[in-house]
Amino acid sequence: MIVRKMFKFILSIFIFHLILITQSLASDDFNKWVADFKIRAISSGISENIVNEIMSDAKFLPKVIEYDRYQPEFYEDTFTYIKKRSSKRKIREGIKLYGKEKRVIETIEKDFEVEKELLLSLMGIETNFGKYLGKMDIISSLATLSFDKRRSEFFTEELLILLKLVDNEIIDKDILFGSWAGAFGNFQFMPRTIRNYAIDYNNNKVIELKNIEDSFASAANYLKTIGWKKNQPCFFKVELKDDIPKKYLNSSARKIKNKKKFNFFKKYIKNHENLNIENNPSVAIIIPDKDIIPGAETLSPAYIVFENYEKILNWNRSLRFALAVCTLKESFRNEI
Repeated sequence: MIVRKMFKFILSIFIFHLILITQSLASDDFNKWVADFKIRAISSGISENIVNEIMSDAKFLPKVIEYDRYQPEFYEDTFTYIKKRSSKRKIREGIKLYGKEKRVIETIEKDFEVEKELLLSLMGIETNFGKYLGKMDIISSLATLSFDKRRSEFFTEELLILLKLVDNEIIDKDILFGSWAGAFGNFQFMPRTIRNYAIDYNNNKVIELKNIEDSFASAANYLKTIGWKKNQPCFFKVELKDDIPKKYLNSSARKIKNKKKFNFFKKYIKNHENLNIENNPSVAIIIPDKDIIPGAETLSPAYIVFENYEKILNWNRSLRFALAVCTLKESFRNEI
């Protein structure tokens, strides 16, 4: 017993020192990465002063890597994921915000032809209506994800864009706090989304994405630009027949494949007569649990999805996220 306890003690000391050594090596490698990144950033046209000022405080954040590997989209089943994000409490809070900001929200809906219910849904799921904007240092988050190998080039480009936005005085460097993935504001815009779609709606010469006017208008501008169609459906839940060819079943959000006219799929859908689908649109079928939840059934849950659903995938490449957004949107439509 004494020998066993001694062994466990020695093992714990060894593991502790191993962790310290690993973190030290990671820190050294990260510092080298930052030095190389500074050279790249300056050569891309960003001012040397901005690069040095902002990147001098960048830190490697191990927690960011942990969050990246353990996102809800990767482990929660569809029913649980949607239920959490379209609860009665969420609906009440959205209606409360709408009541407070009704005039500006309705004006934005009219200007951009994007439903207020969709905008409320996205804000509610992204930040709980501005209550959870994130407190992470965005520079360190993006630098950590850029240093990491999984999606290095994507996040390196996001970090370069962010530095350019600061250098061009579009974003204030002192307010760069948001999500672990580098997203910012009421709708959690990534730097390239800010660059491409964010607007100064209230014309005060500053884009304020934690402000209702600019953030709602920027989100609406994004959705309109990528082709959102007002008052068109997102999805319907369907019951599939066993003989549906597997090639028509989409389990990945990366690219929705094998779209067909709705009439083509009727023969594979048990409840097709109960679906209110007009004009025989082009649709696809998704099975969001199959590749993620161990032991999940292949044919259930299943959904028939439309063009608008794919626009939400542009916002966040997650089958569950798009389902939750559209579910909450319909709940608001029934209440407002």
